Amino acid sequence: MSKGALPVNDGKLSMEGRRKKRAHFSLYTGLIGLAILCLFPFYLMIMYSTHANADIASTFLFFPGGELLNNFTRMVENVDIFRGFMNSFIIAGGSTLLTLYFGGMTAYGFSKFKFRFNTILFLLMLATMMIPAQLALIGSYRWLGMIGLLDSHAAIILPAAANTFAVFFIKQFLDGSIPDDVLESARIDGAGELKIFHQIILPMIVPALAAIGIFTFIGAWNNFIGPLVLLFSEEKYPLPVMVALIQGYYNTDYGLMYLGVAMSVLPIIIVFSLFSKRIMGSVAIGAVKG
Repeated sequence: MSKGALPVNDGKLSMEGRRKKRAHFSLYTGLIGLAILCLFPFYLMIMYSTHANADIASTFLFFPGGELLNNFTRMVENVDIFRGFMNSFIIAGGSTLLTLYFGGMTAYGFSKFKFRFNTILFLLMLATMMIPAQLALIGSYRWLGMIGLLDSHAAIILPAAANTFAVFFIKQFLDGSIPDDVLESARIDGAGELKIFHQIILPMIVPALAAIGIFTFIGAWNNFIGPLVLLFSEEKYPLPVMVALIQGYYNTDYGLMYLGVAMSVLPIIIVFSLFSKRIMGSVAIGAVKG
């Protein structure tokens, strides 16, 4: 072989390297395209909220306008949007706390206590996830009316204590990440079950609680049909219902509608952006067995 010739292995490595670069380029190009496709509606929503109704109805708009302050002023004059924000925080925050505490406690019972009919009861509980939320709302309306909780935030918050998906998710985390030896050691030392749950289990399942907490907060923040059916007073409505009221007051004022939707979506986008790594990490940890 002459001095200037490349070894065969080097040629193969060079070809493999170019092939990997092309594959990575195609992958990243596709992912960037999908990201743009997903973000484009949000971009248009924000852009349209800065324009007047006549401009939105007449042409396609891609750049920001100068009507944002006027749209916001008219919204505040006709809808108590800040009260809607406060109500949404109360409902979403209360629902999240109840889901995390009672979901964690129920999951702990199913995971670490081997009682009779454990598996059957757990499967029956999972089967309730197949019932549409609209059908469950009928029963909720009935029993909440019987105990006098209709037209109160408690009517929206209390059902969050029975979150089946939270129990399922946290149980999978407990099964795969919390050894029984830790609990046995605590029992030998004289710790009661409530003390074990509060001082040992809760700190160890923080990653799972963080993921479920974010999902629950976003779901409760976006909840529309529940507050619409169970609440009757306008001052108790959360933000999604307030946005619907904007559409009722201004049937053709798209600027206000886009602004209301943007204001309601922006907080959950911020929350998800800040804690997205925690969500992905929790899901990955919960998926590992042993």
